[in-house]
Amino acid sequence: MRTQRWGLSALLAVTVVWGTTFPAMKQLSADLSALQIIWLRFGMAAVVLLPLWRGMRRAEWRWGLGLGVLNFLAFWLQIEGLSHTTSNRNAFVTGLNVLMVPLIAWLVLRRRMGWQVWAACAMAVAGMCLMFFEDSPWNWGDTLTLCSAGVYAVYILTMEAAALRNQAAPLRATRMAAALAGSMWVCTTLMLLVQPNGMAQLHTQAMALSANAWGALIYLGLIASAMVVIFQAWGQQRVDAMRSAIVYGLEPVFAALTAWWLIDERMAMLAFGGAALIVVALIFSQWTPPPSRTGQRTTPADTARHGT
Repeated sequence: MRTQRWGLSALLAVTVVWGTTFPAMKQLSADLSALQIIWLRFGMAAVVLLPLWRGMRRAEWRWGLGLGVLNFLAFWLQIEGLSHTTSNRNAFVTGLNVLMVPLIAWLVLRRRMGWQVWAACAMAVAGMCLMFFEDSPWNWGDTLTLCSAGVYAVYILTMEAAALRNQAAPLRATRMAAALAGSMWVCTTLMLLVQPNGMAQLHTQAMALSANAWGALIYLGLIASAMVVIFQAWGQQRVDAMRSAIVYGLEPVFAALTAWWLIDERMAMLAFGGAALIVVALIFSQWTPPPSRTGQRTTPADTARHGT
């Protein structure tokens, strides 16, 4: 139980940092494309994490590379959506992966979940709907962000599967994080290379960035990417996918607070009520653990007790 609590604490720290990235990416999206932001951001992370490739096992880099492809697609869709909508809306729609994780697990994996977890997901979604309430209609940016949420839900379940399928020799979260960051950087490089003058445009636009923009990029690359991918991989090896999704549902709360503080995007009282409902959903989901499918189901938390 203590191992799972440490995992939840790590995922909560990840979510707080993620919430602070939306205003930074919104600022950068005015000067750089989604691919350019990902290339610079995860290029820094890949360099910092490069020493972790030493001694990496085959399973670790295979799972890491696969997760990196999913994470790249989720990030790309999210940042493309961010350029067409507000940072608050982008964060709230991204948070819908809270609902998508149990739905995909139920539809594809035939996984049965207790009513407590479903109720917590319902409360979290209701909270996000309250926070999302605006007069402007749904737009293309929101659609891209919704697709990102779907891909990210698959990513969460895949990371859980990586832990469950390697119980005999648990994967090291730090090594997987290094492979993940490298995979994202390679995917972005390939996408830029197939674009006409893609790398040349990246160089030109990067050189024209202001000091504040570079500060935001360094924060995104070193803190929000290099550090976060390690914390996320380590935490999710100790927490099942359903509870991870509930924790990630707090991301819009921190994003809204940061957007209000840094770029003056304000929330009405209804939005604050939605934020409170999400917090209640997080607490409620932890009171009763998810039931097993066949009696004693091994969770990532159990796997992690043997060390990573």
